[in-house]
Amino acid sequence: QVQLVESGGGSVEAGGSLRLSCAASRFTYRYVAMAWFRQAPGQEREGVAAIGSLGSTTYADSVRGRFTISKDNAENTLYLQMNGLKPEDTAIYYCAADQMLTSRGEYVPGFRQNFYHSWGRGTQVTVSS
Repeated sequence: QVQLVESGGGSVEAGGSLRLSCAASRFTYRYVAMAWFRQAPGQEREGVAAIGSLGSTTYADSVRGRFTISKDNAENTLYLQMNGLKPEDTAIYYCAADQMLTSRGEYVPGFRQNFYHSWGRGTQVTVSS
């Protein structure tokens, strides 16, 4: 089981920026996909950004153009650069990961939560107006 630890959350004013990090323990298999999800109070957890095993990216419509997901494979670290933050971005942000031994082409679970078998404990992001 891969261990994931998020960091970088905090409180900012609207229009500000934050950079989330997710440090992962060593992956066993070659095909690794990771993603950021978030859950606001009283709402279901939703996908924010995802990155496939070959680097393709997926963004929720609500964050496209403001957030950027990236992954440092050498450091096993996932990032989420969040710019132009809005109060509606307030939520707990979770990192998720999955790995596959083999894959036909790129492994891209996207926002399908049941595909991710490793989850972090979350980091709080609060955006004030």
